[in-house]
Amino acid sequence: MADETVGIVGAGIVGLATGREIALRRPGTRVVVLEKEHEVAAHQSGHNSGVVHAGIYYPPGSLKADLCVRGVSLLREYCQERRLPYEETGKLVLAVRDDELGRMADLYERARNNHVPELRRVSRQEIGEIEPHAGGIAALYSPRTAITDYRVIAREFAADIESSGGEIRLGFPVTSITGVPGGIDVTSGREGDRGRIRVDRLVLCAGLHSDTVARLAQGGGEPRIVPFRGEYMLLRPERTALVRGLIYPVPDPRYPFLGVHFTPRVDGSVEVGPNAVLALAREGYTRGRISARDLTGLAAYPGTWRMAARHWRTGVKEYRGSLSTAAFMKAARAYVPGVGVRDVVRGGAGVRAQALDRDGTLVDDFRIHRAGRITAVRNAPSPAATASMAIAAHIVDAVLTDA
Repeated sequence: MADETVGIVGAGIVGLATGREIALRRPGTRVVVLEKEHEVAAHQSGHNSGVVHAGIYYPPGSLKADLCVRGVSLLREYCQERRLPYEETGKLVLAVRDDELGRMADLYERARNNHVPELRRVSRQEIGEIEPHAGGIAALYSPRTAITDYRVIAREFAADIESSGGEIRLGFPVTSITGVPGGIDVTSGREGDRGRIRVDRLVLCAGLHSDTVARLAQGGGEPRIVPFRGEYMLLRPERTALVRGLIYPVPDPRYPFLGVHFTPRVDGSVEVGPNAVLALAREGYTRGRISARDLTGLAAYPGTWRMAARHWRTGVKEYRGSLSTAAFMKAARAYVPGVGVRDVVRGGAGVRAQALDRDGTLVDDFRIHRAGRITAVRNAPSPAATASMAIAAHIVDAVLTDA
């Protein structure tokens, strides 16, 4: 790869981590990151909860499990070296009903197989010692689970790329990708010389637009990205003392979403959420944001209707919580009984790029495909931010390196 030009489409945290990894490990390689927005980390990387996941949830042997666990240590070390925000607040995964105890036991075994450090079971009494205001009948406790600010980390990755001689080209929406003899032409909709760049290799890390950008590269239309908006409440400042660390429910294995939980942020605020409602636009951070093009694409895809047929009841419940603060907080009170509607205000929202197969299956694991000189990250939801440095190493080690 020395003396080559590698293009990265997407200046989210995965794209920037990949560009940084190439620039540092392949001296002489020119890295150019292409981003349609006018800032880095404008979408998923800048609208997430800031949690550094320890690897509790993911099936052993999956890319998620492997890269999350590897990524935690890399990210921790990087943040410590650069003096970036990184706080090990710990996490309680609470069972609030007897029928959740079996799932919690399975989760404990999964986490042990993933070598999650210092994870332990705790009793009802120990829950109160860790989180005095939490409910629950039993829990798992992960003291090494942390919080950070991924937007700050993404900016630091971008600075690393530029200091290594690379370029972050903002305001460059990719509109065509064409293979030519000896390379790949990547074009933006803008006119002039800066609207076209030729690269030797290309890595697609387009997040919410990963399927549409992959189609530009003749990478096929599946899996399709379905945007789910996650909405948050914020505890009022005088009520943040109700929560010391992260408080999560026992997840339902049928869904890739973790359910409403309590998340301290590095700025001292505490989020409650998110829910998971189908967004009406790929960048639908508000209810009023609607894209006819995105909706038409969803309606035309068979997987959308098959997903809806399986999960419509859950969808109705999530929308009820979106429209009613009382319904939203009813779920939250199971974990912190003392919190109520008057203790919160509406917070922000993020949009998750959820990959969906044609048969209606919500794709859980990371998907990274290679076709010749083009590598496409087709699915990289949470914990992709946690795993970003490990994902980058995986791409350089296993994908960009020719056999």
